Amino acid sequence: MGGLDLVITGGTVVTAADSYAADIGIKNGRIAQIGTGLAASERIDATGLLVLPGGIDAHVHLDQPTSDGTTMADDFASGTRSAAAGGNTTVLPFALQIKGQSLRACVEDYRRKAQGNCHTDVAFHLIVSDPTPQVLGQELPALVQDGFTSFKVFMTYDDLVLNDAQLLDVFEVARRERALVMVHAEGHDAIRHLTRRLESEGRTAPYYHAQAHAQIAEREATHRAISHAQLIDMPIVIVHVSGRDPMEQIQWARGRGLKVFAETCPQYITLTAEDLRGLNMDFDGAKYVCSPPPRDADSQAAIWQGLRDGTFDIFSSDHCPFRIDATGKDTPRARTSFKWVPNGIPGVETRLPILFSEGVSKGRISLQRFVALTSTNPARLYGLYPRKGSIAVGADADLTLWDPALSRPIRQIDLHHGCDYTPYEGMQITGWPVRTILRGRTIALDGQVCSEAGGQELSRATSEAFARD
Repeated sequence: MGGLDLVITGGTVVTAADSYAADIGIKNGRIAQIGTGLAASERIDATGLLVLPGGIDAHVHLDQPTSDGTTMADDFASGTRSAAAGGNTTVLPFALQIKGQSLRACVEDYRRKAQGNCHTDVAFHLIVSDPTPQVLGQELPALVQDGFTSFKVFMTYDDLVLNDAQLLDVFEVARRERALVMVHAEGHDAIRHLTRRLESEGRTAPYYHAQAHAQIAEREATHRAISHAQLIDMPIVIVHVSGRDPMEQIQWARGRGLKVFAETCPQYITLTAEDLRGLNMDFDGAKYVCSPPPRDADSQAAIWQGLRDGTFDIFSSDHCPFRIDATGKDTPRARTSFKWVPNGIPGVETRLPILFSEGVSKGRISLQRFVALTSTNPARLYGLYPRKGSIAVGADADLTLWDPALSRPIRQIDLHHGCDYTPYEGMQITGWPVRTILRGRTIALDGQVCSEAGGQELSRATSEAFARD
């Protein structure tokens, strides 16, 4: 049938629910037909390839200011270029409120940074660090109405932490405005206590970051966040869950009918706390410093079980890139104690290949579960579905073509992020994205970005987490 701009033929279409052989016809940037024998002025032969919804990375940090003057390694141009090369068509970065500043002004500043610079589509989460009466009474409700329908709060970090009273106040606003709250759940006082103890014993190498950010502190904070959400009667997302202890709190809550959603990340299925030792308890371990930190083999096994059984709804990168030099992690102060090492590791480009290789290629999860975790569920949870995260007539033609047999290692030299290292260097991957298509336009081909920045900022609807309220 004529009238189409582009047809993708010969591939195996994979969604969160099914897989089947079909052609996909695209018109004006949207999927217009799904069938057989379709014709168009342009044709892409996907024989031997999988055709998946474009990846949606729901947790990335780009061009974000830091309290200590270090510089994040990725701006919107490099971060979204890296995302596109890794099979993603949409990323959700954060607009971080600086204490003492208007939340609305911070959002507008991030929008200016992103405008005209994005290779993928973007949709902003908010970070609420200063819940003043002005923010809670006026700015936050107005921003939610404008399509910023999710925001993040922190239970640790000196410049971001909210106390229990503030968390409850913020949760009340979220419930009233039907905004989804993402929670960084680590107990601030416990971490500070452990940090002081370790420093007093002279244990200051990056390795001790993992001991200071103990899984017990994550478990306690997860339970506390769930309790606050239960008190207010609202859904929440516990982000970057690292191991068995916080998972059990989430499972406990779900067993009581609470709307608690969960996210995990590549570092928790590939790295362990031992990586923070570096070469010999040296500063090389700073490459792996993130919060929560990687745990142990038991936690890895628990995370995999959660990816299989539905404990985890989404799999995000928590891309938070700092160079391993004097502009990023390797500052004079960071050399004195792990507590000054900027927290975060890069991963937006390697998220999808790692989960595909370790999960699908090794038989740990199905292709359908892969699509759900990395595209469909993020779209549903964050108000983008069915425009995004779906292969259906009327959806945006955001597609990623995968070669499930292609095998090669992850190498820093091949990546497009602004960071000067990858924590996954040398990891052998089987199954790579070979073409990324955003609204019918190829933006990356065979690992290389091949188009100018043409991404759009997306306004989002209310999360499906509120659908049954």
